[in-house]
Amino acid sequence: MTIDSTSYPLKLLSLFSGSALKIIAVLSMVTDHCAYYLLDGNTWAYEVMRCFGRVAFPVFAFLVAEGFAHTRNRMRYFLSLLLFAVISEVPWYLLNGADGTHNVMFTLALGVAALAVFERLQKHGALAIAAILLVALSAEISGLDYGWHGIVEILVFHLFRSKKYCQSTRLLQLAFAFPFMSHYGIIGALLACFIIFLYNGTRGIIHGKVAKYGFYAIYPVHLIIIKLFFH
Repeated sequence: MTIDSTSYPLKLLSLFSGSALKIIAVLSMVTDHCAYYLLDGNTWAYEVMRCFGRVAFPVFAFLVAEGFAHTRNRMRYFLSLLLFAVISEVPWYLLNGADGTHNVMFTLALGVAALAVFERLQKHGALAIAAILLVALSAEISGLDYGWHGIVEILVFHLFRSKKYCQSTRLLQLAFAFPFMSHYGIIGALLACFIIFLYNGTRGIIHGKVAKYGFYAIYPVHLIIIKLFFH
């Protein structure tokens, strides 16, 4: 789905398509993992790279909320994320061992499930809230990367989005999401807010099944490369 960026009141601030956000998030993620797995934690380079790496998850969480709103088949969307989460668990285990944690693709997939449950139960008030709390708790107990914070971030981006793309809506989303984003670093969260704020509502160059699944595949592939050639 493509939205005309001229609908923005501040067109000059609408710079990034969804594809651009994906590319930025991937670069951030790879930078973060290179620092975490390959560098000495007491170096300046490590700190800078990990700070930039904090951009990745908030942007991915935002994109999941957008993807949920626009996808024609939410079950396929969920199953695609779940499939790559299962695939990614092998390199994740090889890098982290049996430490009780699980890769972030599971968090994103569970986030989609949380949105589907919330949408189905939102007319029932307390039941919807209880269901979301249960999903968030399961993410935390299961040791999913970003835990309950990740699920809540995705939900917040969903709750405060609007069909009309404008900076005021984006600011509202970011204001409510920021407390959860900043849990993993304030500077990285601020950078992520700035990048998300510049989203123009267009899909960009990444579309079609090959490009979409190729984008998903970057996650397990880059972990395998780090393990086989550098770790």
